Amino acid sequence: MDDLTIRPAEPAELDVVAGLRWRWVLESGHQPITTRQEFVRHLVNWAAENAGSHRCVVVVRGGVIIGMAWLAVVQRVPSPRALRRASGDLQCVYVIPGERDGGVGGRLVEAVLARARELGLERVTVHSSPRAIPAYARRGFVSSPRLLHTDVARTDPYP
Repeated sequence: MDDLTIRPAEPAELDVVAGLRWRWVLESGHQPITTRQEFVRHLVNWAAENAGSHRCVVVVRGGVIIGMAWLAVVQRVPSPRALRRASGDLQCVYVIPGERDGGVGGRLVEAVLARARELGLERVTVHSSPRAIPAYARRGFVSSPRLLHTDVARTDPYP
């Protein structure tokens, strides 16, 4: 696994990242609502517009991007105890099928968590598929009785 590089995605690579996201949705058995070309264009534009809050990290082997993960950073309301507060949400963690189950995804998650620590984030959450829960648990994620959520306008099933 020494030939892996985990690093921030370059703007010129976001079309490849969009292709991974497209592939993931198809693998999940879902039908896209747009063409691949339109989706790629949309994600690339979206990433540029949201570069301040969403950071993409990629895994590269032999010059080929084989995985991705996004860290969404949300500023939190200041407290008298901490004037600057932020939390993160780990999103869209994906590794191509031929590279799974060998620790690549775990290294990717660890790299994102290291970046979250560098940014001083208070916590990082993740919305996981049932299959990935043990992998996240191995990296310190735990269920919390205090973190609640509701799907307010959910029309598209996971992912």
